Amino acid sequence: MKIQSLLQCSLSLLLLQLPPVAPARAQEPRFKVAAFYSTTGEMDHINFARDALYFFNLISEQQQFTFDATRDWTNLNDDYLANYDLIIWLNDFPHSDEQREAFERYVNHGGGWFGCHVSAFNLPDSKWKWFNTFLGGAFFHSNNWPPLPAKVIVEDRNHPVTKRLPETYVSPTGEWYQWKPSPRESKDVKVLMSLAPENYPLGVKSRIQNGDTPVVWTNTKYKMLYMNMGHSNKIFSNSDQNNMITDAVLWLVGATRKEVTK
Repeated sequence: MKIQSLLQCSLSLLLLQLPPVAPARAQEPRFKVAAFYSTTGEMDHINFARDALYFFNLISEQQQFTFDATRDWTNLNDDYLANYDLIIWLNDFPHSDEQREAFERYVNHGGGWFGCHVSAFNLPDSKWKWFNTFLGGAFFHSNNWPPLPAKVIVEDRNHPVTKRLPETYVSPTGEWYQWKPSPRESKDVKVLMSLAPENYPLGVKSRIQNGDTPVVWTNTKYKMLYMNMGHSNKIFSNSDQNNMITDAVLWLVGATRKEVTK
C-alpha cells in the first residue's frame, strides 16, 4: 500500500509539472455557401435538389466550407446574403422584385452565383432584363424531351472549372436547353462546355435538331457560372461531372482544392 501511495504521489507531482494542453480547435471554414431550392414543381427538379443537398454537404466537409440551404426565398435579401460568399440556385429563381433587386446588389458587389438548369429559365417577354444580360443575353429557345444523356465537349480544359475533365464525356440523363441568341455571341461570355454535334437530333417528342448548345458558361464580368445540368436524379452519377461541380464552387470563391484523404 505504501508503494502504491508513493507511486500516486509521484504521478501527481509529474502531472503538475507538465505544461497545460491547449484544447483542440476546430478548423475555421474557408468560405460560406448557401443554396436556395424549392420542393414544388417538376419532380425531376425536386429530385435533383435533394441529391444536390447531399452532394454539397459532402464536399463542404471535404473542402472545409460552411454549407447552408433554404427553401425560403424571402431570404434573398441584403442581410441574409451578406453572410455568404456564394449563392447556389438549385431548381428555382426569385419571384418578387425585392428578391431580384437584392440579388442584383449582391452580385454587383462581388458575390458569387452558381445557377443550375431551370434557375436560368427566362423568355424574351420576361420583365427582369438585367438577369438576361447577366446570363450573356441568352433566352430559353427549345429543349429535348424526354430527358436523355448526351455527349458534351469540354471547350477549355485549362480553365479551373474544367481542368480535371476529359476532352469529352457522356453527361447523365438530363433535359437540355438551347438558347437564342447563343450566349457565345456575347463578348463577355466564356463557354466552357457544349453539346457535341453527334447528339443531334436530340430527343423524341421534342428535339434539338442542330446548332450551338452551350451547357456550361460564365459571364466574365461577374463571379458567376451557369450549368444546364440539374434535371433528374442521375446528375451526380458521373465522377467527372462531380469534379467539375466541385471545382466550380472553389473557383467562384477563389479557393484551392484540398486533397481528400481516405
